Amino acid sequence: MTILAPYSCDPAQSRGRRYPEPAAPTRSDFQRDRDRIVHSTAFRRLVYKTQVFLNHEGDLFRTRLTHSLEVAQLGRSIARTLRLNEDLVEAIALAHDLGHTPFGHAGQDALNACLKSHDPDSAGFEHNLQSLRVVDSLEERYPDYDGLNLSFETREGILKHCSRRNARRISEREPDGVARRFLPPSGATPPALQPSLEAQLTNLADEIAYNAHDIDDGVRSGLLSLAQLKEVDLFDRYSREALARHPGLQGRRLLFETIRRMLSAQVYDVMDATRAALLDAAPDSVQAVRESPPLVCFSDEMALRSSSLKRFLLQNLYRHPQVVETTQTARQVVRDLFAAYMADPAQMPQAHTDRFDRLESSPTASSKRQAKPGRVVADYIAGMTDRFATKEHERLNGRVAFPA
Repeated sequence: MTILAPYSCDPAQSRGRRYPEPAAPTRSDFQRDRDRIVHSTAFRRLVYKTQVFLNHEGDLFRTRLTHSLEVAQLGRSIARTLRLNEDLVEAIALAHDLGHTPFGHAGQDALNACLKSHDPDSAGFEHNLQSLRVVDSLEERYPDYDGLNLSFETREGILKHCSRRNARRISEREPDGVARRFLPPSGATPPALQPSLEAQLTNLADEIAYNAHDIDDGVRSGLLSLAQLKEVDLFDRYSREALARHPGLQGRRLLFETIRRMLSAQVYDVMDATRAALLDAAPDSVQAVRESPPLVCFSDEMALRSSSLKRFLLQNLYRHPQVVETTQTARQVVRDLFAAYMADPAQMPQAHTDRFDRLESSPTASSKRQAKPGRVVADYIAGMTDRFATKEHERLNGRVAFPA
């Protein structure tokens, strides 16, 4: 059994849940969080929510579910070596994409624009905020409260990004809560506080995972070639290593061996660079971690290689004409759905229309607020899978958005 480092998150010292509960007899708070996430409706939906390639384009491309599992695997491997809390890393990893819309970032962008067009004062839509909203409010599994009632540390890790405006809104309802670190004192940069090392680690594991699997999916789709990838130093270095060890290797075996070596190199680099950062900062507690600069990191050299890979994927995959054409269609599907439900809310299930007249609980038990129609519609659309959103669009508009 790994003995946790003094700067790791100890579930026995957790800042607790929004609604106090007795401890579980056989599980820590973070293990309990993980189990609640795995059994949630939002987690099951991730199997039909996609990353770059939409659900109708093939069964073997990554989905939000497989991506989350890969992040959890990478995160746990690194956490074990650094003596961080593996269960907390796993819980954050499995929950970090719960708020993603159908059709990946295209759906998110479209829904954000719809909300802001409908209500200029709206906070808009951002998937990290929506993931927190899912676990805090939208899951309906327990008799005494909305959401999953996760621990502070898991919720903090889920809220990876947050604008100052949205942080203020959250902090009005939850003073000194999960959004506090996004509200530094006037003139202070970077933010006054960092999240836990487990949250920092999950964030970096997310980056490592999607860079690797987007290469795999890009080649599988035919939009990227091994010849193109030679332009990327991070890929080319480990491709040459693989060929030196296995002369004549080609095709998918060469691709997989190169990605495997890339992943290993990045994982070991994070371990070494983070150990060095911890040695330099010498935090002796979770609070000391929060008051330090970010500590989970790549080395400078690996950070540059990772950035170069991201730029390559942006130019050659995410902005590929075929991907752009599909995402434009996806955005239109989301816009059409939003307009249809706003015009006729009865097209949504009654459980959602009932929320128009319901006061929603907020993170402080004494605070209630009216659910706005635009937000209710956005919650419904954000919860859809790719295939369900496509079918709903066909039902409401009478046309097939993605012909076979």
